Amino acid sequence: MGEPDRGELQRRLLAWYREQKRDLPFRRTRDPYAILVAEVLLQRTRMKAGLPYYERFLAAFPTVRALAAAPEDAVLRAWEGLGFYRRARNLHRAAKTIVKRHGGEVPAGFEALRVLPGIGDYTAGAVGSIAFGLCVPAVDGNAARVLARVFRLEDDLSRGPGRRKLVELAAECVPRASPGEWNQALMELGATVCLPRTPRCAMCPISSECMAFADGIQGELPRTIAKREVPIEPVVFVVARRGNSVLLVRREGGLHAGLHALPGGRREVGETEEKAARRHLAALGVKGSSLVALGPVHHTFSHMRWRGTAFACEGRGDPKSAEWIPERRLPAVPMVPLHRRLLARTNP
Repeated sequence: MGEPDRGELQRRLLAWYREQKRDLPFRRTRDPYAILVAEVLLQRTRMKAGLPYYERFLAAFPTVRALAAAPEDAVLRAWEGLGFYRRARNLHRAAKTIVKRHGGEVPAGFEALRVLPGIGDYTAGAVGSIAFGLCVPAVDGNAARVLARVFRLEDDLSRGPGRRKLVELAAECVPRASPGEWNQALMELGATVCLPRTPRCAMCPISSECMAFADGIQGELPRTIAKREVPIEPVVFVVARRGNSVLLVRREGGLHAGLHALPGGRREVGETEEKAARRHLAALGVKGSSLVALGPVHHTFSHMRWRGTAFACEGRGDPKSAEWIPERRLPAVPMVPLHRRLLARTNP
């Protein structure tokens, strides 16, 4: 078959979306701030898991000014458990920038959105088209998969010429009359029908226009590069208590920057777990009593796996780069979620 007719694609997909779209809270508003929060928060997050966070986040920080004025600890605590904490810190920075440079109003231009902290082409396109009616594409993973199949794009779409071709094609397909609806329709189709491994082509409103479906290769597209094996990092962590206080370290960088964490980290080659635990405590200027094993640590990130053991002990000393935090304060302290769970193992 020849290349799909863009007008027919638009007509069919928009009609389907208007009838079949899921009732989601961020689709009931045109508030640019609420849409911005949704687009940032739901990146790399399953909808079912992310929606409660979205509603709680907006309840805690209902306006750009409220978010900008909030302490970072409060923002990270509201985000705790979602992962990819850089999103939260960037959203916080973006709110401060919006207040400082745009009078507290989310800017309506694509370029002005694009230069906000942590806002890339996708988020700028989504917010710009949905909230302000800008005729710009918003290409997330779901939209990319739909376009790859409909137009039979067989290149690597994650970088280089393949990515440029995808973005150019996406821009050509955006209708001037309803760009926000179109971008959401593409994403909705990818999320509910044009699935990665098992596309539901019998339910698809545009299967008649799909070049991959016509050739029977829809399940093969988009082409993916083989993922590298996720490395395993041997770790130990320690729940050290002094009276009614717990020893916590504030992470300054890396995956959990801004969150509090238990002392610990990597176990070196040839080092026993107990020796590693005492080394991490000593580096903070703290000595521990007899270490009691709490159990194994198993946690998988997108780029590595933690495997090891958690310990508990009574601690003493005035720590460096760490703090004895009273237990009554812990509910308000943003903490690495795994470490909060480990801490709960020692609660009476």
